[in-house]
Amino acid sequence: MSIKGKAYIAGAYEHPTRKAPDKSVYQLHAECAKGALADAGLSLADVDGYFCAGDVPGLGAINMIDYLGLKVRHLDSTDTGGSAYLVHVSHAAQAIAMGHCRVALITLAGRPRSEGSSGTVVRNFGLTPDRPFEVPYGPVTVNMYAMAAARHMHEHGTTREQLAWIKVAASHHAQHNPHAMLREVVTVDEVLASPAIADPLHRMDCCVVSDGGGALVVVHPDIARSLRRPLVKVLGAGERAKGQDGGRVDLTTTGAAWSGAAAFAEAGVKPADIQYASIYDSFTITVLLQLEDLGFCKKGEGGRFVADGNLISGVGRLPFNTDGGGLCNNHPANRGGMTKVIEAVRQLRGEAHPAVQVPNCALALAQGTGGSIGTRHGSATLIMERE
Repeated sequence: MSIKGKAYIAGAYEHPTRKAPDKSVYQLHAECAKGALADAGLSLADVDGYFCAGDVPGLGAINMIDYLGLKVRHLDSTDTGGSAYLVHVSHAAQAIAMGHCRVALITLAGRPRSEGSSGTVVRNFGLTPDRPFEVPYGPVTVNMYAMAAARHMHEHGTTREQLAWIKVAASHHAQHNPHAMLREVVTVDEVLASPAIADPLHRMDCCVVSDGGGALVVVHPDIARSLRRPLVKVLGAGERAKGQDGGRVDLTTTGAAWSGAAAFAEAGVKPADIQYASIYDSFTITVLLQLEDLGFCKKGEGGRFVADGNLISGVGRLPFNTDGGGLCNNHPANRGGMTKVIEAVRQLRGEAHPAVQVPNCALALAQGTGGSIGTRHGSATLIMERE
């Protein structure tokens, strides 16, 4: 069953805080939920479906439903890391199409900045089967992505300068976002002059660490048309998990190669039709690989595609992450997928900052990645249309 046109994103909210030492994770979730529902013109009493991921402490959805006082008949706590919230939009659309709910609330929140959590220590996911084989070698988030960058450079001649252009584009957009953590426009030379973190990645190749969160409200078409909000239709979606495959791993291909193909097929559009793209940007190499895998350019040509301002709104061919993205704006809970959908919704509504708003934006894509492209990760793609 296709979800094309079966659900709409009626509410979207990004928490303005970037450091919240005085708030609990539950409080951040609640504030995001109320913000998204207010944006849609709905209330907690209207919600009959709830979606969250592993950023909710305790028993996840069960605890959060109780905390918010929700009365739901459908819940989903699928967790694919930073891509989970794109998966949730797809799953919410499926649930709505099947009659399981009519108003689905999706929330994200976290406090990694206040808690001192970043990608420079070995991640502990419990007693997973990979730990005895990988942890002795000290894999951390940043060196796993650096390994993928080094491999892409080796195979395709990609340069540090080309990667730096991704950060430059993000900074051009972040200067217009009053909530962005890094609002200063930077140059390629400044990116390359920033301290090395994990060769070949520099500090400015890495995303920020922030508190905060966001929320989305996905609704039945009848409800969407009854609300006084611009209509943002879900056209297509895809999801994929990519792992080691017993050692047969290609570090230069992400799950976007499959999730993107599925989303484009369901939506009935092509990469060339997309007017705006929100691309998960945990690191600059993350963006480059996903752009290739989504079909915006051929494999190995990502470096040339992103260079010379091609991702800058009003300048290049494919405006991306016009809020500044994870590289400059925020990365709440170390999970950036939620904000990718939120900015795509803003673009489709015509509510992005005027300096970066894509004129007459009618078709947008959001792409999320969760986990590590150097080991195992989830990928999710959403294609949305302004009706």
